[in-house]
Amino acid sequence: MKYVVNLNGKAYEVEVEETQAVIMNVTDAPVAAAPVAPVAAPAPAAAPAPEAAPAPAAAPAAPVSGGTNITAPMPGTILAVNKPAGSTVAAGDVILVLEAMKMENEIVAPCAGTVAQVLVSKGSTVETDAVLAVIA
Repeated sequence: MKYVVNLNGKAYEVEVEETQAVIMNVTDAPVAAAPVAPVAAPAPAAAPAPEAAPAPAAAPAAPVSGGTNITAPMPGTILAVNKPAGSTVAAGDVILVLEAMKMENEIVAPCAGTVAQVLVSKGSTVETDAVLAVIA
């Protein structure tokens, strides 16, 4: 059986044979597409009663200036915040755990100091180079 398949605006003629295995032959020969009849839009249904919209999430605070920003090395999800704001940290202490591609990545303090601000929480999704925390 022959079929005409449109893919990204280009028509392809496809021949399908019934066998033990599935075999498809695709040719690049242009095929004139059959005209399509317009479809009438369905009558609008009664609008459901509006529900109370959830409150928008608060935007994260801007990073404190003058500190050392700790950024996300890759996109992922925050699994744990080990050092909350106000905690004293040494260089190499694990501040956050970031899950990316089903692997847990420890985000460590690049220097000693006090965690001035944590801009993410457990379950947050972050992008590459997003500021996660600030050490003062």
